[in-house]
Amino acid sequence: MLINFILTIIVILALIAIVMRSLAKKKEQKVEQEVEVDDKTYTLEKMTAFVKRRLDEITKINLYDIGLSEEELKRRKKKKYELKKALKGCTYGDVNDKKYVKELIYDLLLKEYGVDEINISKAIPFDVPSLLTDQDKFDILIYMYKKEFGYEALTQLIKKYNLAVLKYVSGETKPSYVITGEEISDIYEKEQLVLNFSDKLNVVVQRIYQHYKGYSSIDEVRDMNIDGVSGGVSGLPESFLSQVAQTDGDYLDQVLENKVPRACDSIWIFFQGKSIRLAFLSFGTESELKRVCQNIYKYNNPGQLSDTNGYKINEMKDGSRVVVVRPSFSETWAFFVRKFDVKRATLEQLIVFPGKDKAIDLLKFLVKGARIISLTGEQGCGKTTMLMGMIENIYETMNIRVQETAFELHLRKIYPTRNILTFRETETISGQEGLDVQKKTDGSVNIIGEVATDPVASWMIQAAQVASKFTLFTHHAKTFPNLVTALRNSMLRTGVFTNERTAEEQVVQVLNFDIHLVKDFRGRRYIERVTECIPVEDKNEYTFDHKKEKTLEGKFDKFFDNATHYFTKVTDRKLYDYVNIMEYIDGEYVLTNKISDQNLRDMRSNMDETDMEAFDKFVEENWGAKIEHPDMKKEEQPKKRGRKAKQTV
Repeated sequence: MLINFILTIIVILALIAIVMRSLAKKKEQKVEQEVEVDDKTYTLEKMTAFVKRRLDEITKINLYDIGLSEEELKRRKKKKYELKKALKGCTYGDVNDKKYVKELIYDLLLKEYGVDEINISKAIPFDVPSLLTDQDKFDILIYMYKKEFGYEALTQLIKKYNLAVLKYVSGETKPSYVITGEEISDIYEKEQLVLNFSDKLNVVVQRIYQHYKGYSSIDEVRDMNIDGVSGGVSGLPESFLSQVAQTDGDYLDQVLENKVPRACDSIWIFFQGKSIRLAFLSFGTESELKRVCQNIYKYNNPGQLSDTNGYKINEMKDGSRVVVVRPSFSETWAFFVRKFDVKRATLEQLIVFPGKDKAIDLLKFLVKGARIISLTGEQGCGKTTMLMGMIENIYETMNIRVQETAFELHLRKIYPTRNILTFRETETISGQEGLDVQKKTDGSVNIIGEVATDPVASWMIQAAQVASKFTLFTHHAKTFPNLVTALRNSMLRTGVFTNERTAEEQVVQVLNFDIHLVKDFRGRRYIERVTECIPVEDKNEYTFDHKKEKTLEGKFDKFFDNATHYFTKVTDRKLYDYVNIMEYIDGEYVLTNKISDQNLRDMRSNMDETDMEAFDKFVEENWGAKIEHPDMKKEEQPKKRGRKAKQTV
């Protein structure tokens, strides 16, 4: 009896298992093959919900419950892994993962959801231009231009229709850089675009993707070859609206009617030195702007953006730098994506105004001559890009070590065969510690992406004295005296020196040249000046003439002469002169004062024979002088024919 009972139980359990397996298999087949869709549900919202559900099902389904063959199981597992990887990677700015996910969405809509030539117009009214929104028209324009120009699509569109110019917008009294919805509508009419079904579906897929895994309205814009994009930096914050509601109802009505832009309507691009507002684009809601801010910085898990830690600086997978801020650190959620086009970072492409040949040669010789060089200027003037262009001229035999706040230079992408290693600050490792580590990595050249803190500035001066062949760095100083003062104050604040004059003396002995870049109100970027720092020698001007005097009065006169020299040195002795070697004058680069003899000799000694000859020729052609060599006899030294260097501000 007991044996029969056990056998009965086993048979029942086996039947249950077979039935469960059969049901699971049918359920999977139903999920993959049957999608019941009502004709009235072909809207972007319904299609987005369907795509989210299907992708969620594909990534979460248990493949072992379906009863697949071994070969099919391996294929499905590989597909599932690739999808999971792509869904994660596309949020980091990986264009390949984005392409993979969009292709899958395309197939789902076409094969499962039943999108066709007729019902696709319920999502976006392609056949009725008057019903298209500004964003619809822009999405179509970008898609069609991208088919022809790739990631230069936005650049081509702006240049073709001259959109990057100052213009007046209704309601504003001053001109600004802005692209309006009216301009987009006019361009759409002029283009007379003809879209086939595949084109239409691709536009719909992009719209679904950008609200699901992408960066909302800026998703395609961010991928373009422009200088950068930002959001949440203009318009009214949500916190301000509640205050307005209590005081000014009419103003609140204007805000709700979209007559006054909100923070979520704020989308700006940085294009060829100009900040341009895209007035026709919007995130739509504050929550969508918040979603973008919370996702755009996540590459390589930099930590959580929270109210306690209200900002994050990171890079994206394509090398773009991203800065995200949030309340209560900032008044609204905002992000800043800065892109660096490594392919265009050569001096020949960056220096374009008349006199460029002399300017390019000068910068090349400064680098080949192993001079300590600062690149100064305001934000967005091109310091980092210029630094990338100058690095090309460092000799191949020199090892390069880089310290940055966030990875921006990406030198190994440009020079994969060179000995280059980059460090950056983290939450646990400061810039000072990173620079300390650099000392022990056999580097010949130290490059500091930005001297932004006192410890880094202090260490940079110390390292330039003893730790490396030479140093290149960027700084935000406006004038050369400002640069010296800022570096001196950093030395004092970090406690390396306690005496102001001693600290300043150390700075000017280290610093050789400053390249100051400017971005004018038209967005043009150029080198305003190249300045040389010339330390003033501390000559011994004391005498013993008082011993020769016979009278006490005469001895006192000579003593007071020495005392005057002493107090002059202690109180107001000039530690350095600075002269402009090159200036930007009336739209042209002009070489002005000759480089000092000491720097000429030091530069020459660091060059190979070919560059040495070219440098001698450059100096003679532009300043009418030959370099004086210490090993030449006095009568053999060439006479100076250059203009006397004058101090300039």
